[in-house]
Formats: sequence, C-alpha cells, structure tokens
Amino acid sequence: MGNEVIIIGRVTPEITALSTQIRRAGMESTIIADVKKAKKRLNDSIPGLAVVAVEGVADPLELVREMTFLFRGLPVLAATTKGSVNEAREAIQVGAAEYLLLPVEKEVLSAHLKRYVNQYFDPELGRGRHLITGDSMMLRLLTQIRRVAGSKATVLIEGESGTGKELVARYVHQVSDRSDRPFVAINCAALPENLLESELFGHAKGAFTGAMADRKGKFQQANSGTIFLDEISEMTLNLQAKLLRVLQEGEVDPVGGKSPISLDVRVVASTNRDLKTYAQEGNFREDLYYRLNVFPVQLPPLRKRPTDVVLLAEHFRKRFVQELGRNDIPFDDSALQALKSCAWRGNVRELENVIQRCLLVAEGGAITADDLMIDTSSAPAGDNGSSAADAGDTISMPVGTTVKEMEEILIRHTLDEVDGNRTRAAEILGISIRTLRNKLNEYAARVS
Repeated sequence: MGNEVIIIGRVTPEITALSTQIRRAGMESTIIADVKKAKKRLNDSIPGLAVVAVEGVADPLELVREMTFLFRGLPVLAATTKGSVNEAREAIQVGAAEYLLLPVEKEVLSAHLKRYVNQYFDPELGRGRHLITGDSMMLRLLTQIRRVAGSKATVLIEGESGTGKELVARYVHQVSDRSDRPFVAINCAALPENLLESELFGHAKGAFTGAMADRKGKFQQANSGTIFLDEISEMTLNLQAKLLRVLQEGEVDPVGGKSPISLDVRVVASTNRDLKTYAQEGNFREDLYYRLNVFPVQLPPLRKRPTDVVLLAEHFRKRFVQELGRNDIPFDDSALQALKSCAWRGNVRELENVIQRCLLVAEGGAITADDLMIDTSSAPAGDNGSSAADAGDTISMPVGTTVKEMEEILIRHTLDEVDGNRTRAAEILGISIRTLRNKLNEYAARVS
C-alpha cells in the first residue's frame, strides 16, 4: 500500500482539480482514463487509494464493485459532480468506501486521505511501530475497520499473543473521527482487582487508605477518545459487571465518588482467548461478551500471512540497522528461505526479536540462515503452537513426585521456554495470567 492515489476516468477540470488537491496534501496522484490500463496498473502495484470518476467511465458502479472484489483491501471512492442520494446509497452498497461530491472541500478531502491512504501509525501514537501488511486477508480486515471506524461501535480483537492486537486497536482509533483525541491503553492482566478498578474508573479522595486526592481513571482520561482494554479476558467477574454498566449507561462511578460521570468513549478490547467459548465455560460474562463483540476482529497469526513474513522482516531489518548503527547488510537466500519456513509461534513479536538478534551477531556481508538461529522444522505451517514444549521435548520427573510438584515443575519449565513471558506461558499452559501469577506467588511464599 503506497502513498499514491489512482484516479480512474476522463480528464476533466473537476478531476484535474481533485488531482491537484491530492498532490498539495502531500500524496502522489495519477489520472488514468482507460479502465483496462488502470486495472493493469493496479495489478502491478496496489496504491493507497483508488477514485472512480462516476461521469468519466462507463458503468461506474459496476467498476467499483469489480475493483473492491479484485483488489481486496484497496479503498475505492466514487467521485461525481452530479451526486444524488440514491446513487450515493448504491455506491456504498457495491463497496465504495466514500461518495465524494466534486469539487470537494480541502478539509473533507484531507480527512478522507488521512483515513484511507495512510496505513502507518503516527510514531507518537505507535512509539515508532508501524502496522505494515501486504496480506490480502489483513488488507480486507483493515478496509472493514475503516468502514466502521466512524461509528461508536465497540470492537473486540481476538488473536494469538504477538500478532499486533494493540497496533490494530491504535489503527481503529487513528482512522476514526476521534484520532485527534486521547488513546488510552491498559493491560487488564497487569493489576490486581482492587487496583484495576481504581485505574479504570478513578477514585475520590479518602476512598481508601492512601487516596490523598481525587484521581481520574482511564475511562475519564480517554473521554471523547478511545480506550483499549488489553487482555480483557483476565478481568474478574466482579469488575466485568461494573464494566458492563459503564458500557450500558455511558457513565462511570469513581471508587468512593458521590455521583456518576457521563462519558463519550470508544471501547476497543482484545484477548488471546476464544472469548465466546471462555464465556460459555463460565469464566467471562456472556452479556459483556456480546456487548464488546459488536464488531469482531479475528487477527490471523503470522504463519497464515506468509506474504507478511519477509515484508515485516525487511522492515525490522531496516529499523534495527539504524538503531544499532550497523552496516546495511541484506538477507541472503538461505535467510529468506529460513524466514519463510519458520512456524513463528511467537508471531510478529518473535520475528522482531529474531531480526534484532541476528543484526547483533551477523559478521559477514549478508544475514545468513545461521545468523537467524531459528528452528525451521519445529512445526508445520498451520500448527497452532499450543504445546508447552516442542515435539520431542520431555520433562523428567522422579517416581514419588506429587501432582502439586509436577504442576510447579511444568509451570517453571514453560516460563523458561518462553524467556519468562508470563502472558505467553499462561496461553501455552491453558490458564489465565491471574492463575499463573497466583501460582508463582504461592511458590514464592512456600520458599520463604
């Protein structure tokens, strides 16, 4: 996805003016009058956005329908000088992301370009991390997100650890009409229940020991913007009930407060679990699940996005070359093959770590497969990586080991395998991170 806008249709004063406006906004703009040439151009390289000039081509709505089918993930806008409500409705129904009436105001055009062309996060929002993809499934997903971004619908992002759920949450915020308002993120698994309640909803002075002044919670901090509730499945049932009330009533009750405070907040939540099944098992409120799941986003693991492996690896390589002050050494053929063959159980996060490490150790004029130090035979493509250890890895336990002792050995072994990553360990073990934390506290107390 590039920084270019392709306009398909006859060259008219209105279309020329639109192209000029796009270039003044800092984008590239190309007008292609011939539809066949335009399709060939799109086959060669997908731009950031396509605009169909309604008066400039034959059967424009059919062309919009065809383009949204052939070029999944490409935002297509319909532009006209003689708009009508019926035509606008039909254009949206066949797949147009927007229906523009020409000439278009500068502010309106800028908003559309910001929403549809720019696939990257503002570094201040994403801490320099970019949402980058060339995968058709992901591009289709981003297009769907853009279409609902202007609403207040809650979004539930489900996906394995390391797939980039927070980046997608920030993308929801960035392409919405709240993008210039606060984006506030909180990890629901990182805090015990009493602290999490105060962090989310705030507290009044004197509400508990140590509450020396009123404090705004994350919901109030995110007012008029977006709040991201990461690892929502780890929230206790008691807090889930309070969160449900916030979503239903549009107001928050600070701990120890005298009256509720009205809110206007877009809620985006994420989990690495199958939350519907988790709710059916009694671990999560079903009514809250359905309240969160207005717009579901199923984020595919990296192993199901083969196009993105090399694309992301190259992005990380360039980034770490700069950060580490390395010479700009490329991947050789053996490294590229290894990258494509790896199961990437840790998803994008694992890939990022591997690229950083290989640039620290590579000594030649190119990055080799040996420099990557990855196992390309640990699992076939499509494996869900849910076992606690690789195939063939066993844990020896002497006769007489109790079940409790076996449990501790397994938990500690799994933590060692994932370099102490508690979230990943909990996912592999099939327990909540809260349960894992309680187990570790129990082991520590027994030792002391």
